[in-house]
Order: sequence, then structure tokens, then C-alpha cells
Amino acid sequence: MVPESDIRIDTEGVWFYRGVEMTRHDITALFFQNLHQSKSGRYFIEMGKQRYPVDVEDTAYVVWNLRWHDNSDEANETASLLLSDNTMETLDPGTLRIERNHIPYCRIKSGRFEARFSRAAYYSLADRLAYDPSTGAYYISLNNHRYSLFREHS
Repeated sequence: MVPESDIRIDTEGVWFYRGVEMTRHDITALFFQNLHQSKSGRYFIEMGKQRYPVDVEDTAYVVWNLRWHDNSDEANETASLLLSDNTMETLDPGTLRIERNHIPYCRIKSGRFEARFSRAAYYSLADRLAYDPSTGAYYISLNNHRYSLFREHS
């Protein structure tokens, strides 16, 4: 049995220690740098030879903002993600999907972690969503390619 953790991350990406919000960004940055996920999906912080379990309500990372970069060359469009660890990454549109209560998710950190979109990031994504009635699929177009997000259920 895995012991319950003193450290928790809620669905909005807020860190807590024994129920109290962690407001020291230097500490949460250190935790993010040492955050790992087991094959079973369990999160933990590993520092030296010590492992500390982390209870995560949804995902450890949240996409705070999504910014589209429309270049003059349509084959070179990109989107940047501002993540809850205050880092920026380029969106890999092939990892986008929408699940659980219509919340978007994507893979980050070279595919090692999943990130949940905040409401603000969702709205930015929604600006680019299109619907194909012939397939029942929602998608975004980027670099002359359609990336399907989910299909309507019959």
C-alpha cells in the first residue's frame, strides 16, 4: 500500500503541503524539476535517494496560456504553451485530445507528462477548433495538417 502524501496538486495546478497552499515559487520550481511519474501513473518527487509521493487530482502540469504564431509560411505555424512550472514549450498538436468534461490535454516535456488546459488556454484553443460534419470530428489545422481532437458519440 502506498502511503498518503503530504504533498498534493489540485486540478488548477496549485501545490499544497498538508492542506496549505504552497506560495514559495522557488520550492515548487524545485519540486517540478525533480518530479517523476511511475509506469503506473503515480507521481513522486525524487531528491537524492529520497522519494516523496505526490497526490495529483488530474495532471501535475497545467497549460496556463496558449499562443498561436502565424508565420507568413503556412507550413511553419506553431503554438507556444506557458506551463504551470513557468516554462514555455512548443505545442505538439499530435498529442492534443479532449476528454473528461470536454477539457483539452496534451503531452509535454518530450512526451513524459500530460498537461491539462486551463480555461484561458482552452479558449485560445477553441478559437482554432473546426468541425467536420462528414466525419463527426473536431480538429485544428496547423501546418496544412488536420489534427483530430475527438469524435461525436453516436
